Amino acid sequence: MKDVLKRITPQKEEVVEFHKVTTEFLHKINVKLKGADVILGGSCAKGTWLTKNHDIDCFARFDYDQYSHKTMELSVFLEEALKKAFPKINIKRVHGSRDYFQMTYKHFEFEIVPVLKIRNLKEALNITDISPLHADWVNKHTKKLKKDILLTKQFFKSQKLYGAESHIGGFSGYTLEILIIHYGSFENLLKATEKWKEGMVIDVENYYPKKDALFHLNRSKHSVLTLIDPIDKSRNALAALTKEKFHLTKKVARQYLKHPNPSFFDKKPFDIISLQKESQRKGHCTLFLNINPLEGKADVVGMKVIKIYDHLVRKLQDFGIIKSGWEWDKGEQGWIYFIVDKEKLPDIELRVGPPLSLKEAVNAFKKTHKKTNIQKMHVVAEVKREFPLLRDYVNHILKEKYVKEKVKKIKIYSA
Repeated sequence: MKDVLKRITPQKEEVVEFHKVTTEFLHKINVKLKGADVILGGSCAKGTWLTKNHDIDCFARFDYDQYSHKTMELSVFLEEALKKAFPKINIKRVHGSRDYFQMTYKHFEFEIVPVLKIRNLKEALNITDISPLHADWVNKHTKKLKKDILLTKQFFKSQKLYGAESHIGGFSGYTLEILIIHYGSFENLLKATEKWKEGMVIDVENYYPKKDALFHLNRSKHSVLTLIDPIDKSRNALAALTKEKFHLTKKVARQYLKHPNPSFFDKKPFDIISLQKESQRKGHCTLFLNINPLEGKADVVGMKVIKIYDHLVRKLQDFGIIKSGWEWDKGEQGWIYFIVDKEKLPDIELRVGPPLSLKEAVNAFKKTHKKTNIQKMHVVAEVKREFPLLRDYVNHILKEKYVKEKVKKIKIYSA
């Protein structure tokens, strides 16, 4: 693990540059803000950031007494200050429960969220107001656990389990920090996943009697694994976790514990050539779609990509899907791919109609289709397939309004 830690831990030069740029950035905003201050948030505030991570979360904390009655205007005040502090930099406003801002400054990507500077949970008027308290809680419990947190984050990132955005459905950095604090180490966490069951509750601060937590939580906050937020006992910090990612976590943890290897910490790039070779070796057919996503919040944009992917999966079942997936990491382009058993379907499709017991429906079906016969108590018709070739059929699907409205551009990729 020493080699992995050395590779993922920010080195001295990187840390020096990080502190220099962030100090300068925060100073520029703070001199323009009135009744508020901007601080670091997320992993940067906790000292649990991975090397080459240029995404920096910040919170603009507005004085509670002065601004609590103006909570919906915080974004306006922050935007004015940002434009004054950085007149020549493009500042992107992102819509949320309170609008927040994204910008690039000296090769670092900053996200600045307006919040009220609260002293306790009861003062929170928006879910984002609580976020700075998370860093305080984590820092209080992780003085000797920073290395384990770094290993955990890198492991989960490499296995595509990291991120609570709706298109990922995995673990946020904060939830991983809570779990490491709870279990005491990276290895203990992986061992604990063996005992995880669907519906299980992890309550680090023991807010609820055992097995009673789900009775106290709103049903809408239940998930495959419930993690009570140590700052807010009414919140399930793992509400975004999907069943797929829950079971994948258990699977990769089991694999790692059986054969520990540094390769588990390496993020595997999307490799078209490898997928093509795999497909050719087994006599299958591949299809790649190149996507230019819309602009907007990452989870919204990502969900649109997933909806297209799910739509295609449903439509392409007859081609015999062997393997499929999607890839998008908040960049300018994404991918959807399919490895299928058949490149071409028969020219004639057997379309199953209503059961013979529904006489009116059967008669209507016969009027619509010329060639019909009876199979297994249903009327069926032989219909000429409009798009027997995979490529032609997918091109037809990509012209549908359902697909076109979800991306800037999507096309079949030719290697």
